[in-house]
Amino acid sequence: MPSLSWRVWLALVQLFLPSAVIAEGPLLDGWHDVWFFRFLVNMLGYATIIVPGYFLISYFKRSNYLDRGSGLCYPLIKTCVFGGEDKSVLLGDVSVSSRNEPDSGSSLKQALKLIFCAAGLQVSYLTWGVLQERVMTRSYGAMSPDHEGESFKDSQFLVFMNRILALTVSGLCCILFKQPRHGAPMYKYSFASLSNILSSWCQYEALKFISFPTQVLAKASKVIPVMLMGKLVSHKSYEYWEYFTAMLISVGVSMFLLSSTTSKHPSTVTTFSGIIILVGYIAFDSFTSNWQDNLFKYKMSSVQMMFGVNLFSCLLTVGSLLEQGAFFDSLAFMTRHSEFAFHAVLLSVCSACGQLFIFYTINQFGAAVFTIIMTLRQAFAILLSCFLYGHSVNIVGGFGVAVVFLALFLRVYARSRMKSARQSVLPQKV
Repeated sequence: MPSLSWRVWLALVQLFLPSAVIAEGPLLDGWHDVWFFRFLVNMLGYATIIVPGYFLISYFKRSNYLDRGSGLCYPLIKTCVFGGEDKSVLLGDVSVSSRNEPDSGSSLKQALKLIFCAAGLQVSYLTWGVLQERVMTRSYGAMSPDHEGESFKDSQFLVFMNRILALTVSGLCCILFKQPRHGAPMYKYSFASLSNILSSWCQYEALKFISFPTQVLAKASKVIPVMLMGKLVSHKSYEYWEYFTAMLISVGVSMFLLSSTTSKHPSTVTTFSGIIILVGYIAFDSFTSNWQDNLFKYKMSSVQMMFGVNLFSCLLTVGSLLEQGAFFDSLAFMTRHSEFAFHAVLLSVCSACGQLFIFYTINQFGAAVFTIIMTLRQAFAILLSCFLYGHSVNIVGGFGVAVVFLALFLRVYARSRMKSARQSVLPQKV
């Protein structure tokens, strides 16, 4: 039976296309396989939560609730709408200074920590990448070569699974470990949550139309839209070498895409759909990182950021899934296929553990070391995917991949040189 969201979209189609006399069932069944329509239905589900929330927040702000409010709900509303503190203390300054202090531990201890961080990041995200491709591109329950089995199609449910476990892990960390006093209005996390949901949805959905190596290279090239979003959202300025390496990355990705064979994806429309979804992923992900940078101006830790973003992500995704009737359908798929249930849970565990390893690695060794580890992870992910799932890369495509990773390492090298130069100049100014 069609869900509420499907019926609303059907009514809109009949309103604007009255000449299209199509039966309700065939229309819904056919359009359910179109990724753009699924995207619009998801957005409608999010809107049923975001729009009422917007009006509530506007009402509390206009009515000076902070001055005249009282009662049992006052602390909750104050935290969600107004926050607890001003942006007076920057946590980033504290964390950077703590990393710059002399290391009291032995070189062996630091080496073991680095191996632990590198191994944790590689295992978490390589396993996550392999499972992601397995879930989205392969079927479950195939008893014989003639029986194709059943494919899982709801990317939004996988996003929810990842976020609910990440919310649990970050919540436990906030309880068990001392955190700075939280000051940001909670509703501000919803912007990053929405863009994070959409980027993750595009990431899963794109694998229906493109290969995993292509997706990995697209992620590597997201420094370009991140720079654009940085100029638009945060008004940042960039050095010449950043533009040069961004150009190298775009050239390498173009070489790889143009050299790819079309045997696996003969349809031009399908390939075009995959590129459009990838562009959506990069745009949404770029907005997420820049918005989170702005949120870090409040006094908060990375774990608090993780908790706030995943809290709203869970609220939005579970609301949309329930409205579409897809939540219980996905649970039924899990009960029919225990292998999928194991893969979905392990996928979520790898995602949550990977986020914790990210925070720990940056805290212990800084962003430069973390970037090198993750760049190597992307290269290993392409090799592993080609080995496990039979993706072919010709000489031109391989050269394009090499250009991309060369540009990424040049960025790390140039950034570390500039940081060292600034630190050497700083004492002369004092």
